[in-house]
Amino acid sequence: MKNNKKIINSANRTLARELSSIKNLKSTFNLNFCRAVNLIYNTNGKVIITGVGKSAHIGNKISATLTSTGTPSYFVHATEASHGDLGGIKKDDCVIAISNSGETSELNNIIQFTKRFNIKLISITSNSKSILHKNATVGILYKKPIEACPLNLAPTSSTSMSMIIGDCIAIALLELRGFRSNEFKSLHPGGNLGKDLKNLSELMHTKKEIPLAKLDEKMSKALLTMTQKSFGCVGVINNKGQIVGIITDGDLRRKLNSKFFDKKASDMMTKNPTLANKNMLVGEAINLMNTKKITSLFICESKKPLGIVHIHDLLRLTS
Repeated sequence: MKNNKKIINSANRTLARELSSIKNLKSTFNLNFCRAVNLIYNTNGKVIITGVGKSAHIGNKISATLTSTGTPSYFVHATEASHGDLGGIKKDDCVIAISNSGETSELNNIIQFTKRFNIKLISITSNSKSILHKNATVGILYKKPIEACPLNLAPTSSTSMSMIIGDCIAIALLELRGFRSNEFKSLHPGGNLGKDLKNLSELMHTKKEIPLAKLDEKMSKALLTMTQKSFGCVGVINNKGQIVGIITDGDLRRKLNSKFFDKKASDMMTKNPTLANKNMLVGEAINLMNTKKITSLFICESKKPLGIVHIHDLLRLTS
């Protein structure tokens, strides 16, 4: 269609302008940024995010990211704050106010409120001379961008920059707190993310379903076990019950000959197979299996098999 080229050119210009603005954020991650992160880290209460217009939408997202990564937060719209929502901000909280211009009039009541009750205020703005920045406990400044809008009016580059600053704050706090995947799981029990965060112990096949053969077992018997269990492999165990090797369908195809059925499992196995522990997450297991190019994974404790999963078990869960 005749408009396609125009549309693609417009998208590329928008991308180029926003990327250029984002690259300028490197200068924002300075001592003041560190002070802001440390202030939040040492806050006993919640982190209150506020803003107006597009900044409000960005603030909502930042608040949600903070909460989901271990920093309790909620969003207060600056307009609603003047009509009662200021009551939700407590002395032990800290406030992050987002405004590209720093002169948004609706923020004035929140600024005054934080001053009156000695509540810490962090500003995210591009205007060092603004009311917001001058009244902030800590000010995070970014270089005023050229908006992707051809009129340089619609918030585009500036909102992208604010969102990235929020993400950087959230991840820095996550790492400072040593926030772990099992904590993340408890906050994301639903959806595909929740499924990726299940432990292998929750879906592994156990006990009689595990395909196992002894070191000195004849391949004729091991092959029967492999066929009955339908995992495309058999784990080879020593006299202590530990997995020391694995025989896969691929091994059978490569080593099949007239003497195959007389051989022992120890003759056919691949030593030191990849093993997993019961607390490994589904997402981690899929990544491991893709990296190792394997389709089944034994779950063990001190090399003793507790269960087995097939890649199809994991993919069904996350689809």
